[in-house]
Amino acid sequence: MTEAYDIAVVGGGNAALCAAVTAAETGAKVVILESAPEFYRGGNSRHTRNFRCMHRGPLSVLVDSYEEEEYFEDLLLVTKGETDEEMARLTIRMSEECLPWMERQGVRFQPSLSGTLSLSRTNAFFLGGGKALVNAYYNRCEDLGVDVFYDAEVKHVNIEDGHFTHVDVSMKGGEPTRIAAKAVVLASGGFQGDLDWLTRAWGPSAANFLIRGTPYNRGVVLKDMLDQGAESVGDPTQCHAVAIDGRSPKFDGGIVTRLDCVPFSIVVNQNGDRFYDEGEDVWPKRYAIWGRLVAAQPDQVGYSIIDSKSAELFMPSVFPPIVADTIEGLGQQLGISGDKLARTVAEFNAACREGRFHPTEKDGLATDGLTPPKTNWARPIDTPPYYGYSLRPGVTFTYLGLKVSPTAQVHTAEGPLDNVWAAGEIMAGSILGQGYLAGFGMTIGTVFGRIAGREAAAYVS
Repeated sequence: MTEAYDIAVVGGGNAALCAAVTAAETGAKVVILESAPEFYRGGNSRHTRNFRCMHRGPLSVLVDSYEEEEYFEDLLLVTKGETDEEMARLTIRMSEECLPWMERQGVRFQPSLSGTLSLSRTNAFFLGGGKALVNAYYNRCEDLGVDVFYDAEVKHVNIEDGHFTHVDVSMKGGEPTRIAAKAVVLASGGFQGDLDWLTRAWGPSAANFLIRGTPYNRGVVLKDMLDQGAESVGDPTQCHAVAIDGRSPKFDGGIVTRLDCVPFSIVVNQNGDRFYDEGEDVWPKRYAIWGRLVAAQPDQVGYSIIDSKSAELFMPSVFPPIVADTIEGLGQQLGISGDKLARTVAEFNAACREGRFHPTEKDGLATDGLTPPKTNWARPIDTPPYYGYSLRPGVTFTYLGLKVSPTAQVHTAEGPLDNVWAAGEIMAGSILGQGYLAGFGMTIGTVFGRIAGREAAAYVS
């Protein structure tokens, strides 16, 4: 390929698109190299629903305020302090200016839907979901003259003496061809699509994991950069993993496979035993721990049990629940001991106490003398019919990534590479050491995509 570019953007999701748009708006000649076919373009971004945003007053569809300190405390809570404070606060502060910028690119928002984790103050929901967001950005790229190649898998990022020169790209599975550019932005995601790599990190249990995100994020660029001396950040066993319906497909089930019934349920393993506090906190701050919790159970499976009182309190599931008129019958249908499940439910019911139930906020309605406790939303499971869902770990993206500076430059032991930037999931491990906060992956990708695009454009100008 003979055409010379100012900036090559590797990846085709939110972070890559934000970088491409930002750079192209300066007049830079930009190319996007998306490894997926056009129909599957957008990486994990096409499965997203919302963007977590700081704001000091009502902003677009967001109500009230959500300021820096509260946002940062929410992040500290889910990561248990495993975050780079400078990078985290930069992300939080810049999120406020991102939302109006996104609207100027054609992204449209809507108020949060009922049952969507009570996020009307903190998260702006995309009208039409992540697919509409991705399409808006691709339309903007077309308007700006950005070249886009699909089925374009970057096999190698060529670095010579700390300087990027070109990428080797396989187009539609063919022999690699060379694309030269003055700078590169790496936004190609984590490695969760490479099941062998996932198994090396996690051990044999990873064979039972489901990959709720795109199968095209296989970590090829990440491995290539690490092999060339780029510094890594993050733990390969840490990831955004949620509990999803056990009937979901192996790959690409997306956000619709997530189950939001856990706070109103008890969750048991194959032995019929509870293993964690289902009501520890509001769901946006706890849903992302349940993938790892289920991963630690026998055969990496769990079962969420509710009764008819709770059936309408959460976003409907993509698969219908298993239904039975008795707890024993429900257990049998789920493939666990009905008698044991009935004993577990009876023990839980006996520990419940009277109090005010409030489904959208912590209500302190807790069990008494039960281990593990349920500290909120603890109501007896006693009103048939009874409902059950199987749970498995659903991996969205992995946290092992490239170390970058606050200006998104990729680092080696000798210092930053002078014309290589990274954004999105490939560098999110700097900020997400563990755990996850609803909508925060989109925040990282948008903020650092814009930074990377700005910095790369300044370099080539």
